[in-house]
Amino acid sequence: MPLSTRTPRRMGMEDFIVGKHVYGSLYGIPRELAADEEYLRGLVLEAVKAAKSTLIEVKSWSIPGPKGGVSVIALVDESHIAVHTWVEYSYATVDVYTCGEHTDPWAAWEVILKGLKPKYYRVHYADRSQQPTPYIEGEGSKAAVALSSRAAATGE
Repeated sequence: MPLSTRTPRRMGMEDFIVGKHVYGSLYGIPRELAADEEYLRGLVLEAVKAAKSTLIEVKSWSIPGPKGGVSVIALVDESHIAVHTWVEYSYATVDVYTCGEHTDPWAAWEVILKGLKPKYYRVHYADRSQQPTPYIEGEGSKAAVALSSRAAATGE
């Protein structure tokens, strides 16, 4: 079972933060969609609902000129969802970062992917959960990397 979907265990403190981060790049999106601020704003609001997040505020901007596009950012109780487009390149980046076991950043990603209709895309996932790592004097960050690798390999 992936670390991000597990129920937090007691680890010498009350519990820990569950953070899930899906981000990627969309290539070959239709230029008319990349330039449509209202469409993108609506798409991000739909993604907020799909992620089971609570909207605080959404902001959007159209950026004119060369390398211009649209940026939409939704601030949610659980973190944020952002889409940035570059019209002349038919390109967009997407960032969906949520906290809490109840959230589903993959559902938000799928809404945006379907709505922007890319020819190609690249997606990444990072578990941004708070995972306590003991400090071992003289080992520094090497100990954290070893523990993270072990946890990823064993599902601990």
